Amino acid sequence: MQAKDSNPPDGGYGWVVVVSAFMVMGFTVAVLKTFGLFFVEIQQHFDELASSTSWITSVTIVIFHLGAPVASSLCVQYTHRTVVITGGLLAFSGMALGFFGLNMVWMYATTGFLQGLGISFSWTPAISIVSHYFSKKRALANAIASAGECAFAFMFGPFFQWLISQYGWKGALLIIGGIQLNICVCGVLMRPLASSCLLKARHCETETPPGNGASRRDKEDKSPIMHKTFNWMLVRRPEFVLYAIFGILAAMSFFVPPLFLVPLSYSLGIDESWTSSLLSILAMVDFGGRLLCGWYANLQVTKTIHLLAMTITLMSTSLMLLPLANNYLSLAIFTGFYGFFFGTTVAIHITVLADVAGMPEFDSALGLFMLIRSTGGFVGPPLAGLIVDIAGDYRAGFYMAGATLALSTGFLIILDRLQQRKKTGSKIRTKPEKSTSPYPSLHILKHQ
Repeated sequence: MQAKDSNPPDGGYGWVVVVSAFMVMGFTVAVLKTFGLFFVEIQQHFDELASSTSWITSVTIVIFHLGAPVASSLCVQYTHRTVVITGGLLAFSGMALGFFGLNMVWMYATTGFLQGLGISFSWTPAISIVSHYFSKKRALANAIASAGECAFAFMFGPFFQWLISQYGWKGALLIIGGIQLNICVCGVLMRPLASSCLLKARHCETETPPGNGASRRDKEDKSPIMHKTFNWMLVRRPEFVLYAIFGILAAMSFFVPPLFLVPLSYSLGIDESWTSSLLSILAMVDFGGRLLCGWYANLQVTKTIHLLAMTITLMSTSLMLLPLANNYLSLAIFTGFYGFFFGTTVAIHITVLADVAGMPEFDSALGLFMLIRSTGGFVGPPLAGLIVDIAGDYRAGFYMAGATLALSTGFLIILDRLQQRKKTGSKIRTKPEKSTSPYPSLHILKHQ
């Protein structure tokens, strides 16, 4: 048995890791969420359709997801710290090269591919190592770490708008790339759990079954937070497959609202300064939703998967209502509702993944989940952009996102039913056989 599964620290230096992950979330996903501020600028510069411009975000998202199993595998071979530092360098390269803005294909390759790979190599090990450092407080720790994207998005909205106005969209990309180099500093702080648990691992002789082919010395040399192999066979588990399908549909919707919120506000005649404040409002309520849901999930009052199904349903409803806005005030209110329920969803969906796959397989499950979910992130923004082009109205993208989210809830319900059925079947199989004989001693002899 590995020390990470039986006795994670659940505190101590783990909180330093949480703060580091908090910062990584801000320098990666927060940048992706506020990239909508560049949408109109890039679209006008290259004179492209909304569907063509949205491919930049689509490429970023799909590489973010496709790179996840690669990042997880590298964490097995090296450390979470090394992979995060590599991700910081890649993210910087993507933005710095995007500064040249040669053509749309160049933007796909730089701010799309390289930025997406940098986000993947930073986000995946950061969120993974937090889950390994915590057990009882895992939901709360994940919620705090993920809230980093909200806190930074709150500041990045007006800040990026100011950068664009002062230095143009190209200069803003270069500056943002420099800021993302701080990911490397955060990676240095992510100390491998082995350094604090190795001593405990050396005293686990009683937990090592005799006759095991791998020697105890081999187990000691391996970091207890890492697996020896990447388990691709998780795709054969029905529970994981159902959750992955949910992830595909959710990813088709998650990145659409931030992408079209700014263009929608412009179409309503809202001033640019007020538009950037919408992103700040979105980030603020998102932050509150994550912390509140993480705290509530930590109380274990409601089953986590039930809580996730409720938050997804409420988020879907808010997206379907958001297009009804016709001025800044109504748009801000509906944006607030969407942002809050988005935050509650993101706070616990990784925790649910850990429950579905189990911590021994969590690194592999996270990589595979992100890989499979990439199809949704790849299709979602261009599909929404195509629908917007056909309808001639940015509201159509929000309707598409809301409907897709509503569909994803059904797979959570099926997953929960399957888990309950297996749990009930397990109880029946382990239930002791009742004696019907009037002579208990004869019944015992019969089964000996």
